[in-house]
Amino acid sequence: MAQETQFVLSSFSFLIWGVLIMWMCAGFTMLESGSVRTKNASVICLKNVGLYAIAGLMFYLIGYNLMYTGVDDLIGSFRLSYGTSEAEKALLAGDGGSVAEVVGNGNSVMSDWFFQMVFVATTASIVSGTLAERVRLWSFFVFVAVLTGFIYPVIGAWTWGGGWLDQMGFQDFAGSTIVHSTGGWAALAGAMIVGARQGKYREDGSVKFTPPSNVPVVTLGVFILWMGWFAFNGGSQLALSGVVDAVAVSNILVNTNLAACGGFIAAIALSRPIFGRIDLMASLNGAIAGLVSITAGPDIVDHYWAIIIGAVGGVICSLGMKTLEQMRVDDVVGAVSAHLFAGIWGTLAVCIAAGGNLLVQIVGILAIGAFVFSASMLVWLAIKQIMGVRVTLDVERHGQDVAELGIEAYPEFVVLQDPDL
Repeated sequence: MAQETQFVLSSFSFLIWGVLIMWMCAGFTMLESGSVRTKNASVICLKNVGLYAIAGLMFYLIGYNLMYTGVDDLIGSFRLSYGTSEAEKALLAGDGGSVAEVVGNGNSVMSDWFFQMVFVATTASIVSGTLAERVRLWSFFVFVAVLTGFIYPVIGAWTWGGGWLDQMGFQDFAGSTIVHSTGGWAALAGAMIVGARQGKYREDGSVKFTPPSNVPVVTLGVFILWMGWFAFNGGSQLALSGVVDAVAVSNILVNTNLAACGGFIAAIALSRPIFGRIDLMASLNGAIAGLVSITAGPDIVDHYWAIIIGAVGGVICSLGMKTLEQMRVDDVVGAVSAHLFAGIWGTLAVCIAAGGNLLVQIVGILAIGAFVFSASMLVWLAIKQIMGVRVTLDVERHGQDVAELGIEAYPEFVVLQDPDL
């Protein structure tokens, strides 16, 4: 009976954590739609719902098996689907299935699939914000399909799937590198191929400031992400079956919160020296960077390290945003700085506070970065040649909402052409 109770609690926790992580997609949607100009907000909403749907399908059809079975078994058996185990099916059908066999897995099979799938969607959301306002809708969707079906699962197979990096001792508790840096590398490759928005960089080299169109929505989006991160990190304990797990999850949630606080305070303190003003976006990204930074090792016991790791992440993010501006890499929401740069730092910080091996961590960062960036570049270049990646200048001027969807997110702001309306 005790084992069954542990099975129920662990399975239920996977499902609840997964739902909260799925809610992070709403946070990304609000952050991105509030950051872009109003003429592109509807497309942002559609992209974020679309990428979640694509991630779910691709991870079900291909990604999960590639991540946890391996490419040889996947191709050799033509196993392109994933579902409830035979033992669980027999139990549900009342055919005398073995409760002991089902319970022996520790949690229900599909609860694990669901929890892993929402991580994939988070990775894709990072790319969406960086390329906002100029990437073609269907080109973006094609890239998301490849990212969630192939690129991310390969990284997952190397690490959480028991592959070579896992065997070396690479530590990344909830995905500072596996999830966030992967999304950051893919976004950086896309930004380099797609190019900057028209008018973002003037002929004299100066940067045109593009303020967010809806500050309350951006801020609420960050709070939703902050909340979802508790599930992101807490659920990565991968069990809730006893006192040890309960204490560990409690520590993880506290460390996650402290790191975000440290990241925000550090970023807002540095925003005036770096940007010449108290920068709202840099400050909010500082909180996200703190969250990303602690994600590789939120299970540390000494809580003060979480504050330090988060604060350093906030500093790195702010400096990264300024550096990318100077390099003329247009990242609309600062996702590359918050997820890639802070993710690298967080993966290295495991060596300071959680006993990670520095050489192994560096090997993991370099291997994952090289694979994701090069694979993403190849995919973006292929999409560019086949169907194009960037909207036309006319579409960019008038906005993707009208040109691609025929609907404005804020129609009251539009000068109506029909005199009868």
